[in-house]
Amino acid sequence: MAAAAMSSLLISCAKIELAPHLRPLTNDTMMLLGKKGMHAQAPIFIRIYKEESELEVWKLRDDGRYYHFKTYPICTWSGGLGPKLREGDRQAPEGFYTITREQMNPDSQFHLAFNLGFPNAYDKALRRTGDALMVHGRCSSAGCYAMTDALIEEIYALAREAFVGGQDSFQVHAYPFRMTDANMARHAKSEWHAFWRTLKEGHDYFELTRQVPTIAICNRRYVVNVGMSAADAVKLNAEAACPAFHRPQPTPFSPKPGEQIAQSHVIVPGVKKRTAASIETDAPRSGLTKAAETGPAWWNRMLSSFGRPSPK
Repeated sequence: MAAAAMSSLLISCAKIELAPHLRPLTNDTMMLLGKKGMHAQAPIFIRIYKEESELEVWKLRDDGRYYHFKTYPICTWSGGLGPKLREGDRQAPEGFYTITREQMNPDSQFHLAFNLGFPNAYDKALRRTGDALMVHGRCSSAGCYAMTDALIEEIYALAREAFVGGQDSFQVHAYPFRMTDANMARHAKSEWHAFWRTLKEGHDYFELTRQVPTIAICNRRYVVNVGMSAADAVKLNAEAACPAFHRPQPTPFSPKPGEQIAQSHVIVPGVKKRTAASIETDAPRSGLTKAAETGPAWWNRMLSSFGRPSPK
């Protein structure tokens, strides 16, 4: 009888399935981490590219530099190129965002999710509104970046392990496209070009150093690569003039010989419902305005209502 009871218990335990947010990284993922010289609980950094519908995960190695782990396809996202402006515009955000433990959502109706933290101090300084802008599963978006369930499980697990390892928060840098000079030139006439130049500073700093830049928000703008004390950081005001920052000299990244595997870019295959060809950069945003209300005059009126000049 005891043996039968034990057998029944083992069968019952075998049927228990871990909740998605608790599932361990797969053996294949752990093997790739090992091959790339990465610890599962090392800090992470994420970059998002709208036009290419891609999300990159980078992991910190023992040399203090970040190395590419995987590029994941973004199943879908909503809106067009450019930042989110207000509640209901169905626009996925662009900018520099910080993710803390509290922003991880294991009970999301979209399988798993983490909140980007929109609006951050920069967005608030420009009177931008909206909330609950996520990276999540279910491949359905109304202003978010949506992955397939399987991919968000892995990304969520990588973030979870980084928090377990002691990372207090991680950065997500969301870009309109890969920030090459050619792409910037291609979009030179966009009203958001000046904003994108600032985003490119953060992108280029990481490309040069493989370190995440310190970013301050003051005078209603992002300032990339600043040095400041903890006391100065507390006093920083997103709407006030910027202090005289110390700008540390970047130390370029120099790969060591024999690091081909660590340097390799692993691209995960998968569904991308949004492609460059499907993005109409000059089209009115869904839910933001009627077609008759678009154009330079409308934008000038809207920006004036925010108390700031039109972008040049």
